[in-house]
Amino acid sequence: MDYQTPLAKAKGLGSAKAGTGHFWMQRITAITLIPLSLWMVSYTQQLLGASHQDMILWLSGPLDTTLAIAWIVAAFYHAALGLQVVIEDYVHTEWMKISSIWLMKLTFLFFAIAAIVAIFRISMIG
Repeated sequence: MDYQTPLAKAKGLGSAKAGTGHFWMQRITAITLIPLSLWMVSYTQQLLGASHQDMILWLSGPLDTTLAIAWIVAAFYHAALGLQVVIEDYVHTEWMKISSIWLMKLTFLFFAIAAIVAIFRISMIG
């Protein structure tokens, strides 16, 4: 016989109070990526036939450098949030789930830092 109330059964289960923040950050980065990606695609199309020097001059402008870094941060963070949800949903072994999430986050952090450093180095040339 079960003498627990529905509240007692649910206590300790459910939200760890991080899901809502994760949900909203995914939406905010998605909305942020719309104009940034349109800007990035627009300039990428214009620079497809450009010379190396033209590309350096474009990326050395303060607005373009800032927007490129904002796009990198938003894209990598959004990708990490999305991949974390996929890992949480489809990896069922707890140690493997935690290890995969940490490895994925560290990998994305490494590539985001590498991309930002590359942009700074290019912007310092021009």
